[in-house]
Amino acid sequence: MSDTSGQRQRQVTTDFDALAALIPVADAPGDARARAEPVIDLDLDFDLEAELFGEARRAPSPAPLLPAAEGPAPASQPEPDLVLGLRPAAELDISAPSASASPAEPASLIPADAITALAPPGSADLAEQRHEPLPPPSAPEVAATATLPDVIATEPLPRAATAALLGEQPQADPEAAVIAHLRAHGKLSDGDLARARKLADDGGEALRSMLVRLGLVSDRDMAAAYAAVLDLPLIGAEDYPEAPVADAELSLRFLKDARMVPLREDAETLELAVADPVERSAVQAVEMAVGRPARLRVGLPNEIEAALERLYEAPAPEDADTELDADLGNFSEEDIEHLRDLASEAPIIRLVNQIMQRAVESRASDVHIEPFADELKVRYRIDGILKESESPPVRSTAAVISRIKIMAKLNIAERRLPQDGRIPLRIQGRELDLRVSTVPTMFGESVVMRLLDKESVSFDFDALGFDGPPRERVLRILEQPYGIFLVTGPTGSGKSTTLYTALSRLNTEHRKIITVEDPVEYQVPGINQIPVKASIGMTFAHALRAIVRQDPDIIMVGEMRDLETARIAVQSALTGHVVLSTLHTNDAASGVTRLLDMGVEDYLLTSTINGILAQRLVRRLCPDCRKPFRPVPEMAARFLQLPGVDEQNLTLYQPGGCPVCHGSGYRGRLVIAEVLLMTDRIRQAVQNHATATEIQRIAVEQDMLTMYQDGLRKAAAGHTTVEEVLRVAAVSED
Repeated sequence: MSDTSGQRQRQVTTDFDALAALIPVADAPGDARARAEPVIDLDLDFDLEAELFGEARRAPSPAPLLPAAEGPAPASQPEPDLVLGLRPAAELDISAPSASASPAEPASLIPADAITALAPPGSADLAEQRHEPLPPPSAPEVAATATLPDVIATEPLPRAATAALLGEQPQADPEAAVIAHLRAHGKLSDGDLARARKLADDGGEALRSMLVRLGLVSDRDMAAAYAAVLDLPLIGAEDYPEAPVADAELSLRFLKDARMVPLREDAETLELAVADPVERSAVQAVEMAVGRPARLRVGLPNEIEAALERLYEAPAPEDADTELDADLGNFSEEDIEHLRDLASEAPIIRLVNQIMQRAVESRASDVHIEPFADELKVRYRIDGILKESESPPVRSTAAVISRIKIMAKLNIAERRLPQDGRIPLRIQGRELDLRVSTVPTMFGESVVMRLLDKESVSFDFDALGFDGPPRERVLRILEQPYGIFLVTGPTGSGKSTTLYTALSRLNTEHRKIITVEDPVEYQVPGINQIPVKASIGMTFAHALRAIVRQDPDIIMVGEMRDLETARIAVQSALTGHVVLSTLHTNDAASGVTRLLDMGVEDYLLTSTINGILAQRLVRRLCPDCRKPFRPVPEMAARFLQLPGVDEQNLTLYQPGGCPVCHGSGYRGRLVIAEVLLMTDRIRQAVQNHATATEIQRIAVEQDMLTMYQDGLRKAAAGHTTVEEVLRVAAVSED
């Protein structure tokens, strides 16, 4: 027996690499002759290695590679059969099957991490460094390990179960700890977590990644949670190096995929900035490549990408002229195909989808993508206020804009002229329509996407914020059998929504309604809607000529842009039609002078215009967190003689901030308006070519509330704040 043991000892020492993967398996209970498993090449990738181990478990045991002992080995002298340079298998009682095992069925392998946990600290490292087998265990050690349950010999155990058997504390899930930190600090609600968890389970994606991709947690909040939970420093953009570090050992492609940047190195360690410190496989790969342990720092993803571009992708000076030509639109066929390839890559598609996803999650009405010399700025207009988001890498500018243009079916090779398009989109079960506008700038094309939510829009005057005298005046105008109703205001003031609301009120089976729009924003059942296509000559004026021959009762013109369109609209009103349209003016009185300046005769205006509505949108106070206060006498004096306002018990409100409104204190918007009725005095002033100021004064004398006064009424009712009213409306001189 001693000769056989010495022979096996010499063979293990001579060919350690071949024997490292051998695990002895007994033929049957009481039979000490061991069968060796096939040798596994440890240089294979993890998936292939797992597959081979699975095949090894299912295949019958091959003939033993080592000479078998003639008799059963005594328990006090276990032979040093080794697994990956760890403790002897006989010491762990791995080779002995359980009593319930079938004699013809070999015992299962214990996972390598479980064996590692059972080995004495440092024993495997020492054995690998000396490249020799471990010494046989002592009698106390054998006695200690003999008390382990027989299940270890037959069932693969997870790491947590093995740790529990040895009395160790199981390691906490870092992702769960990060999510708990976000919830504890108010950065993540239970509803958002449940929605992200469902999507992550359906798509097979990590929950922490899904939270960021959906915009439920910002990159900065997630990085701060990583740093707090894992006790790692959080670095800023100024902490990245000026020159590449360890660029010989690590490729740029790997660093981009892993989202990490080497910061500094010495003879013992390498300092790394990582975007996701929970994912350890990439860090372990770096440690293997450089041969040193890594010290982790947490960085923001956009700052890591910017550092990689600055350190590893700096353009050569001789390429400056070529890039300038490309920016000016001098494209070759190869350049166009290259743009298409860039826009079709998975990272760019994910980035654009994430931009749109965040816009929907934050209730944005517009998305602004603006290229500059050293950044690509992304801003969202939320409740009328632009808010800047975390910027994508500047090197992705061309690819991001090309991706949006492809989705909107625009010409990606044309970068010198403005273009307009639309993107029908479905996000989280909601039907959206994105109006896309591109304009060339110094550093690329500026893109603005307007989000039109077909399901959330409400064509109701009460829901829009019309109440009191302005609402009564609008309904009086819509009851007229013919004439023109104009809605004025700047871009984004809700003019189109107000017109659609008026059309919805007038839309009955007894009326034929035709609209001419550029473009058609909302599709309304029962209304014939015609899109303008200037490229083929289908202008507002051309469409209006055809509409009159369609026997309509009500005509809606998207905008009176020129004299020809205005004259056709006036002639339609003179022949008994109701005409609705928009103008771009600051107030209601300026609508009359604007048409006079366009060249429409004054007697036609006084004969056809029934009324002019001017409106703005103000942010609506969040009802869950608004805070009441009593105004000072100077502010309370502004509310004197306003209809429906009690000056003696006046209470105003200011924004608070809660998770429902994302801390802004506002949620949604409402209309403040002024409605000018065409009375006899105003008709006389128009024929005398009076100024807008004079027409406004006459209208106020005839009980017209200005936008400023209507805004104060809504502030007194607790719907908005005085600051919001002053932001969009001029103070009227009463």
